[in-house]
Amino acid sequence: MLGQRLDVRQGQGLVITPQLQQAIKLLQLSNQDLEAYVEGELERNPLLQRAEGEQGADGGDAPSPASPPADEGELQFSDSRAAEQSMDARDDDLYGDAAPGERTSDRMRDDEALHQPGLSDWSRAGSGGRLEGDGDSERPEVRQQTLWEALQAQASAAGLNPADHAIALALIDATDEGGYLRGDLGEFADRLGTGVERVEAVLTICQGFEPTGVMARSAPECLKLQLIERNRFDPAMAALLDNLELLARRDLTALRRVCGVDAEDLAEMISELKALTPRPGAGFGGEPAQTVIPDVIVRPDPAGGWRIELNSETLPRLIMDKRYHGQVSAGARSDTEKAFVAECAAQASWLVKSLDQRAKTILKVATEIVRQQDAFLAFGVEFLRPLTLKQVADAIEMHESTVSRVTSNKYIATPRGVFELKFFFTAAIQSSEGGALHSAEAVRHRIKSLIDGEASQGIVLSDDRIVEILNEAGIDIARRTVAKYREALRIPSSVQRRHLLRAG
Repeated sequence: MLGQRLDVRQGQGLVITPQLQQAIKLLQLSNQDLEAYVEGELERNPLLQRAEGEQGADGGDAPSPASPPADEGELQFSDSRAAEQSMDARDDDLYGDAAPGERTSDRMRDDEALHQPGLSDWSRAGSGGRLEGDGDSERPEVRQQTLWEALQAQASAAGLNPADHAIALALIDATDEGGYLRGDLGEFADRLGTGVERVEAVLTICQGFEPTGVMARSAPECLKLQLIERNRFDPAMAALLDNLELLARRDLTALRRVCGVDAEDLAEMISELKALTPRPGAGFGGEPAQTVIPDVIVRPDPAGGWRIELNSETLPRLIMDKRYHGQVSAGARSDTEKAFVAECAAQASWLVKSLDQRAKTILKVATEIVRQQDAFLAFGVEFLRPLTLKQVADAIEMHESTVSRVTSNKYIATPRGVFELKFFFTAAIQSSEGGALHSAEAVRHRIKSLIDGEASQGIVLSDDRIVEILNEAGIDIARRTVAKYREALRIPSSVQRRHLLRAG
């Protein structure tokens, strides 16, 4: 018999408060976005003010990353794993398990696209510390992509291994607004702990990016790259590029002699040069490139190891003006005024504590990353270890989603250069003998070395044969993964290489 009845049941459930959600989302903000959010809160909340020192003149206590942990019951990112798991269950569904050879950072980029709000959302934060954009706000203006951003995107899509990607980032950072590479390749090699030949090989790949001619080291090289793309670079044009000073002086007689052409051909060559772009980066965003400000700084410790500290310039230090709070509380008459003062006091207290906890969490994650990648800092890009979000999360007893948010849009300054924290996460290849994991970067390097040695041996290795060789070396890898790495390295198939070997 069907019927209706009322039952009373008691159970436990986790309620994620809006403030806890906002506190977790604060982790993902870059230093620029956080500064914009803090500025908005300073304008909205009269009880908030910047701290000039550790103790404000108004009697408020300024937070410090080195201050004692918050009392029980306050916002604790490191102790809120249940809340994070509930809030980010959809993240786990999206991530899944990384496929062999898949970079963890690639999945993190997908996470950013789903969860990272636009800059305009934070700059117009509403009352109560709300991080979402106003529904009736105007659409933000579309900002033109800068040359640096375009090159970064192309480097990420080029299929470079982690070591070569680090070299590419260093070269891109040294590219000026006109598109020219400034700096000596030997200095890049010394700083990154690798050979000049490898830096030159990565530069060759980068010079294939759009716009054509970008990352050239001189005007003749820039024009040469554009002529090669048009299939118009020949010995006569090479001689013309080597003698541009004669062209500047309009010494056409000397130019005809060094190029070995007649007047008509020289006029055509000069016309082709005029059609080229001497400043390939000029067509990108006009705003000046902003220098990356690191959130964490790593220095060698004289006693051994590394000294890790937060960059104080990127840490907003706020306090609640307790004296002013007492004055306005005493002067509040209506319920509306009292409610407004109470809301401002609660929001100010929350923001001060959550910023303090955010700084501690970033330092904790960065410290573990440095511990895991100590060999890279000491010896160079060849020694990047395979590392996943789960390894770091388990080591510091946090949830993976928290580590993902901390490493998004955060930079670390090291003796090897400035890198995004998520740069240090690379995939691992299992050992067929049950030993230590092999870095995907090291496996790619091994595959490239095997193929580079084919010419001297007069043989061509198929992907199946490469799998057998790697398995004999203790590396458990599938044929499709070898093919994937080979294609990422822009190496032709064994059939194509065999044709090239016979033709040579």
